[in-house]
Amino acid sequence: MHRSIGNIIADTLELSLGYSERLLSGISPERFSRFADVGGVIIHSNHPCFIYGHLSLYAPRVTEQLGQSAIAVSDRFSKVFSKDSICVDDPSSDYYPPFMEVISFFRDSYRQSVAALRASSDSLLDQPNPSAGRMAELFPTLGSLHNFYCGGHIMSHLGQLSAWRRMERLGSV
Repeated sequence: MHRSIGNIIADTLELSLGYSERLLSGISPERFSRFADVGGVIIHSNHPCFIYGHLSLYAPRVTEQLGQSAIAVSDRFSKVFSKDSICVDDPSSDYYPPFMEVISFFRDSYRQSVAALRASSDSLLDQPNPSAGRMAELFPTLGSLHNFYCGGHIMSHLGQLSAWRRMERLGSV
């Protein structure tokens, strides 16, 4: 049975997205943009808001690089969630966008990516990675780049969220 590259990547992405949904269980909007608190000791590690917001920046990139229209990333998202941004504790919930805005953008943009991947031909995914530098060296084709964005990149950040959940005493899912 032949499976296209796009379908193989989309299968992995859907698995990652399912895990991202389970990890949301028990996270309140009040704790969403907070560093973990372990017995009064604050742990400076990425919190859920930063993780979902950061990851959401990559879905439109995947969709657009596959020739599809993508939901636009707001300037605010780009500023506070970029790879160069530092996660900050947000006790007043005014630095980061609200819980549902972040989660809705994450869900909607990745739904578009799944559809774009499933519609992509192997020849499209075999085209050179348009990124420069190290990313092009590591991932020479669009397929290899998007395989990373939709698998390893997401799961590495979801591992951070899994650790945050344990520090917050929310347990595993």
